[in-house]
Amino acid sequence: MINYSEDPDRLYHIQTAKGEVGRYVILPGDPGRCEKIAAYLDEPKLIAKNREYVTYTGCLDGEKVSVTSTGIGGPSAAIAMEELVQCGADTFLRVGTSGGMQLDVKSGDIVVATGAIRMEGTSKEYAPIEYPAVADFAVTDALIRGAKKLDAVCHVGVVQCKDSFYGQHTPETKPVGYELLNKWDAWVKCGCLASEMESAALFIVGSTLRVRVGTVLLVVANQERAKKNLPNPVVHDTDLPIRTAIEAVRILIQDDKKEGRKDE
Repeated sequence: MINYSEDPDRLYHIQTAKGEVGRYVILPGDPGRCEKIAAYLDEPKLIAKNREYVTYTGCLDGEKVSVTSTGIGGPSAAIAMEELVQCGADTFLRVGTSGGMQLDVKSGDIVVATGAIRMEGTSKEYAPIEYPAVADFAVTDALIRGAKKLDAVCHVGVVQCKDSFYGQHTPETKPVGYELLNKWDAWVKCGCLASEMESAALFIVGSTLRVRVGTVLLVVANQERAKKNLPNPVVHDTDLPIRTAIEAVRILIQDDKKEGRKDE
């Protein structure tokens, strides 16, 4: 295990240093997915491994690109982004999993988030609740274009973010279950596509740090379909959203070069 905790030049949690991370970073939650994603890069190298944070850096179309896991939930995701920005990163693509909420959002589909419901705590320590958690347009557009290139079934819209996984799946067992159930019903009625745990925090932190953030999610299953006894297999293969993110990074690299957007 690589751990440079005694090195003052390395960031406290992610244990990377300036120059080791690309401006483009793909952010899975699960550390176990980092190696799989890094395999799509040229000459990937393990940079650091500490706590829930694993970082690889390689190249894509001649540009340095990194992969860093964020762990589960907003707090650890916010820490990762804060420290990656200090290392020079400015463009982030979250690749994660989610549960579908609309009946047409099926297992194995992907969702590209345009914004996120802030039903979590981390973002509230960055911005007032009235401030929206919105994805960067350029990154979102690149993810949509990447999905189209792969002929993926892709839904685009708002996702919901929470802090309690079991608050979603067994709300009736919680003392505040009345609130969880009523709000879930409201999100469904508002057209929310899927539920996950990190994007709201990442979008808000990205806004405050003036960096670009987008999200693509695999739909693992859909409890609303299960309630109606509709087909609802459980899908764990994350390769499609990963390839979508890789295509999106390629698009961003090309677009940034055309627009003369330089690494700052």
